[in-house]
Amino acid sequence: MNVSSTSDIEITLWRTWALTVTHEACEYTEQKFNAEKTGGDPVIPSPKLDTDLVMACDRLVDRLIKAYKNPIQTQIDIARYSKLISPKDTGHNEEREEKLLERCPPGHEGTKLVEIPATILDASGAIIAWYLPDALTDATQIKWCLQKEIWAASDLLAPMLEKSVKVDGNWRTNQGWFNPSSENDALTPGCINLSPAWFQQGHENQSDPEVSASLKGASSEKILKAIARPAAIATAALRVMHPEQYWAGLRAFTSLGEKAESKELPKMSETLQYWASVFNSLSVICNRQTPNHRDHLSIPECFDILTTVGNYSNARMSMPSLQLEFRLVRHGVHAVEGDRIAWAWYMRDSVHVYAGVPSCGWARVNYRR
Repeated sequence: MNVSSTSDIEITLWRTWALTVTHEACEYTEQKFNAEKTGGDPVIPSPKLDTDLVMACDRLVDRLIKAYKNPIQTQIDIARYSKLISPKDTGHNEEREEKLLERCPPGHEGTKLVEIPATILDASGAIIAWYLPDALTDATQIKWCLQKEIWAASDLLAPMLEKSVKVDGNWRTNQGWFNPSSENDALTPGCINLSPAWFQQGHENQSDPEVSASLKGASSEKILKAIARPAAIATAALRVMHPEQYWAGLRAFTSLGEKAESKELPKMSETLQYWASVFNSLSVICNRQTPNHRDHLSIPECFDILTTVGNYSNARMSMPSLQLEFRLVRHGVHAVEGDRIAWAWYMRDSVHVYAGVPSCGWARVNYRR
């Protein structure tokens, strides 16, 4: 095992875990961000990080710095707003949403379009969202590496993506919300979840979590290795965006590893070895339009991270509760021209409860210059 004490928090990880490399990338990203922010000395990356991953981290820091320097202030009190939300507030009832908007207005008229990196702040200074356009693209080598890996992983998942689309049922998998591939079936439409520790709906904390069905097949190791670098980049972004959430995620995986070993859960132990993110769940979504909605299984104070790649144009993500729209919480993704892969990283609170990890607070960044 390896004890990491690069912060005031001490975390124990297995040396063989992919998450140990991710942690090195996160520490490099956080140190480089702080150096760029304060004009400090150059940061030397760990020799454990390959060149492509370092270049991707450097690009990410550039976007994070630009977002940090462009705070957009709103008047909404996000903590008060979250207390008004019940599980029945799915985001689909427009009359209910209008009433919520009246009680917690964002403080500006009409919908604002955000097109450059930014942070969105509430009235108290809590960060509601980070917007990092082109964080995965710029230099040809970075774009080629990350997009190729995301496409390759999605291709490995094609059989499961195809089976996920249903004739009826929930909008998340209803065929009416999916578009066919624009390039001779190059992309398989669908939506599936990947997780090393997954509770079936209604069974939270009634039993031990299981590895998601999508990672129980013969190709699971290959899939996990294919998503490792994009997973590291999403996690490195979280290390800067919400340090408390990052450490909570890391603690949860330490606990999951111990439980998998003590309770003799071999499939979970095997999957944890290759899982490279502090997020405990990943939704892979291909060519789907998304209605305005809320994700009640996520933790209100925590960030989800949505990354998108593809050959699409005219894509926008809307957050009606904030009257903001982002070129590419209640949110939705409009229909796009071309093919689009979206990866949504998130933390299920039931897994943190099982792991014995306390809740964390809202994210904040010191904006004093």
